[in-house]
Amino acid sequence: MPKTMVMLSAADQGRLMSLAEFDQAFAQEGLRFELGRGVVTVIDVPGRKHLAQVNALRRQIHAYDATHSGVIHTIAGSSECKVLVAGFESERHPDVAIYKAPPPRQENFWATWIPEIVVEVVSPGGEQRDYVEKRDEYLEFGITEYWIFDAARREMRVLTRSAGRWTEQVVKPSETHASPLLPGCEIDCGAVFAAADNS
Repeated sequence: MPKTMVMLSAADQGRLMSLAEFDQAFAQEGLRFELGRGVVTVIDVPGRKHLAQVNALRRQIHAYDATHSGVIHTIAGSSECKVLVAGFESERHPDVAIYKAPPPRQENFWATWIPEIVVEVVSPGGEQRDYVEKRDEYLEFGITEYWIFDAARREMRVLTRSAGRWTEQVVKPSETHASPLLPGCEIDCGAVFAAADNS
C-alpha cells in the first residue's frame, strides 16, 4: 500500500511527527521547517541582520576554499543540507555546513554524511534551539566543531568535540578563530558582527 504524502503548512507548527515521516514530507511553497525532538517547527526566513552575518561568514570560508584547494569538499547553506539525528527525532538545517569528504554513495546519504563543522547564527527567539537542543544533537551526530555566532552577546562560541563531549571557547569580535580542521584559515569574528551592524 503506497504511503500518504504529507504536505506541511503553517498549521503544522507544534505537530508531533517522527523523523521518518518528516524526512519524506513536502513543504508548502514559501515555508521552511525543522523537526526538533519530534516536534515540527516553522522556521522564519532569515532577517536582514541574520542574512548579513551568514553572508559575511560564507565569504570568508569561500575565500579560504579558493586558495586551499582540496581541503573542503562542500560548503552548504541551510536550504542545501540537512542533519538527520535519529536518536533525537530531529532534522536540522544549519546556517552553514562544511564537509571535507564527499557524500556516501547511498540513497539517503544525509543520514550518514557528517559535516566536520556546522554554524548557527542566533536570531532572537532561537537561543534555546541553538544553545541547548542543537548542541546535544550535533554532538550525537558526530560533528567535530559547532560554531555559534551571537550578535547580541558579541561573541562567537566554538564547541569542539573532545572525548565524546564539547569543550568551549569564546571568541570576541577583536579575535579570530583558527580551526585545525581548516589549516591556514582564520575566521574574523568581528567582520561577521560588523556585517550585522551595517545591514
